[in-house]
Amino acid sequence: MRLPVSWLREFVTLPDDVTAEQLLADFVRVGFEEEDIHTFGVSGPVVVGQVLEFTPEPQTNGKTINWCQVDVGGQGEERDIRGIVCGAHNFVVGDKVVVSLPGAILPGPFPIAARKTYGHVSDGMIASARELGLGEEHDGILRLATLGLDPAVGTDASALLGLDDFAVEINVTPDRGYAFSIRGAARELSHSTGASYRDPAESPALDRYARNPSAGPAAEFPVAIDDRAPIRGNVGAFAFTTRVVRNVDPTLPTPPWMVSRLALAGIRSISLIVDITNYVMWELGQPIHGYDLDKVVGGLVVRRAAPGEKLVTLDNQTRTLDPEDLVIADDSGAIGLAGVMGGAATEIGSTTHNVLVEAGNFDPTSVARTARRHKLPSEASKRYERGVDPLVTEPASARVVQLLVELAGGTADELGSSWLAAKLPSAIELPDGFVSRLIGVDYSDAEIIDSLELIGARVEAGAGELIVTPPSWRPDLTDRATLVEEVARIIGYDRIPAVLPVAPPGRGLTRSQRLRRSVSNALAAAGTTEVLSYPFLSRKQIDEFSDGQAIALANPLDAEAPFLRKSLLPGLLEIARRNLSRGLTDLALFEVGVVFLPEDGVTYGSGPLPVGDARPSDSKLAELNGGIPPQPWHVAAVFTGDAVAKQPGLGAVPAGIADALSAVDQVAAALAVDVRVARGVHPSLHPGRTAELWVGDRSVGFAGELLPVLAHELDLPRVVAVVELDLDVLIELGRVDASATPINTMPAATQDLSLVVGSDVPAADVLASVIAGAGELLESAVLVDDYRGSGLGEHEKSLTFALRFRAPDRTLTAAEATDSKKAAAALAASRNGATVRE
Repeated sequence: MRLPVSWLREFVTLPDDVTAEQLLADFVRVGFEEEDIHTFGVSGPVVVGQVLEFTPEPQTNGKTINWCQVDVGGQGEERDIRGIVCGAHNFVVGDKVVVSLPGAILPGPFPIAARKTYGHVSDGMIASARELGLGEEHDGILRLATLGLDPAVGTDASALLGLDDFAVEINVTPDRGYAFSIRGAARELSHSTGASYRDPAESPALDRYARNPSAGPAAEFPVAIDDRAPIRGNVGAFAFTTRVVRNVDPTLPTPPWMVSRLALAGIRSISLIVDITNYVMWELGQPIHGYDLDKVVGGLVVRRAAPGEKLVTLDNQTRTLDPEDLVIADDSGAIGLAGVMGGAATEIGSTTHNVLVEAGNFDPTSVARTARRHKLPSEASKRYERGVDPLVTEPASARVVQLLVELAGGTADELGSSWLAAKLPSAIELPDGFVSRLIGVDYSDAEIIDSLELIGARVEAGAGELIVTPPSWRPDLTDRATLVEEVARIIGYDRIPAVLPVAPPGRGLTRSQRLRRSVSNALAAAGTTEVLSYPFLSRKQIDEFSDGQAIALANPLDAEAPFLRKSLLPGLLEIARRNLSRGLTDLALFEVGVVFLPEDGVTYGSGPLPVGDARPSDSKLAELNGGIPPQPWHVAAVFTGDAVAKQPGLGAVPAGIADALSAVDQVAAALAVDVRVARGVHPSLHPGRTAELWVGDRSVGFAGELLPVLAHELDLPRVVAVVELDLDVLIELGRVDASATPINTMPAATQDLSLVVGSDVPAADVLASVIAGAGELLESAVLVDDYRGSGLGEHEKSLTFALRFRAPDRTLTAAEATDSKKAAAALAASRNGATVRE
């Protein structure tokens, strides 16, 4: 939210020499975040000049420039006449213009100096509106007469046009929508500094332009609220005010002070009537829409759109409306999306003389859904989504009438309407001592009452409590805790002591926490990058990597991803896709996180959440825990691109299933658990390149390569290796007393064993038989070759294992090693039908 300081000064007393940094510090003190400082970037001598004469001079490049003599001030007969080259042609002799003299700096920054151009020394520059930062108009120079100005020659143009003003920008959180206005921000500034505050919505000047409620039926503009399909039981409109102003002059310019304030606020000046509606929205926080009254057919109706109904909005886009969209309609049909954007049929234009002013208050949910559905975020929808004061529609419409009368020459008409059905904030009981108990600071009753009254609340004393009624502009104050937050904020967070809690002795990380960290450290040390993905998935993503029921969120952040994940892989693959789209092709990513595994037939969710001022009862905790699905910890990894980059003398080594299985080994080593690899099947993984992972007789996960067709759908390379493990089960099965193995100093005996088996026999099964048969002398057995070719049958393969034998207390003889190898071959023969290949 951008806040021009000259605008703030109208409603809160500020020091004459206040700086932007001081203002931002004041806003931070009451809980806002500072964002930026905005200026026009104009400095130095920028003055009003008058064109005395000019001579058109055609150039060889086909362009005609004007050699101008411009009076920029002086005393009496001694005038300061400057020769200036100007390429614009939209002025005549006698026009008063803005001249930036040598030494001035315009936005860019663009320093001005006397320089030779087109055969002349141009002693300054005649500026356009865009060059001054006042808008995008660049068809010619800025003629002050078009702004209704006739200042003395030599006048400081920066002060005249408001170019010496500046704005501070603060971040307004969604729960503080009242601060999306000069009115709300000035009030907060007064809370921070203690300066006096003047509410613009209560200005006595507006009384003159308020509609007379006793004007009679003849002055009642027909308005109907006809919402037959309210969302969540809330009628789409809470308040609706209309006013009529006749005989406005659409050709009159927007005054410079308004143009400069709107520019600093980030709003482009369009026309006087439209600028006034935007100005009042920024000032009071109430979005305003103006209609060309002569284009409105009959009265207005606030209703839901009809199925298939169409509307051409102000951006000249034809939109097909949804039956959930709230529209403003006249007798001809929809003429605007309520709270979002008006329609082109009743647009204010250059022929508008009679204006219908509308100030409504619309349901935040309805506005938010319409804005997102049509991808139409606007300043109006931003305010409605966060909550607008329902009692400000009358003052805001009166303020628009005032400005249309004073600036556009209009005449206020008694014709109008006023409807209010808003539910105002309810009274909240605040028990004595509750604030101090929750915050941990001893506040006096006077401090609590003063701070609540300062924010606009009405406070009444009750029996052992305060009865607090929040102001109409604070819909976020809904319970005791929110009132307590306001007390702490207004009195000052510096009153809250910074106390570092002391951890009870003898505690620390649990075994599970330590082991999860060990897994993360092991994978990171192996060169894999840890990432965090969103736990929200679409139905398609859920089905690709899991099956069965999934938890659907009642109010998802993204309607297309309403389910909680049952696997970490969809999120990891999305992160991989995003990195690939940015040119990072060699990826090794992992994530440690929880998944959500609902049990069949169980409905999850809980009732109302407990208030945070006391520990919930055991029964309430049991209810809350019963509404939560099992959330086991998983670890998953994704590998794509090259595992080893191409180097001089060494070709690139592409990533594949071997990298996924290597990650399994790293996790197993970190948890001191033996993971067995067996052939597996997974609907999203390549058949024949899928492994199921076991610890004992329990399946703990899978590894493999994505189906190429799925990788293509996800915009990923053809080969993508993945692995996912149930970390909770691995931790449960891991050895609690795991310790380092002593280094054996006895020499080892190595032998190879080649076994011929059927091509459909898994190598892991043969390896398990070899290990079991070799006995306790076997230190390691590794598969080093898988041969299929000449010398073997069509459906046979030869598996070669490198065996290492070692005894803890002596040097093995070759015979002992050979006997162990033969025992291994014998067991493989009986279990797997293996024969020794000579």
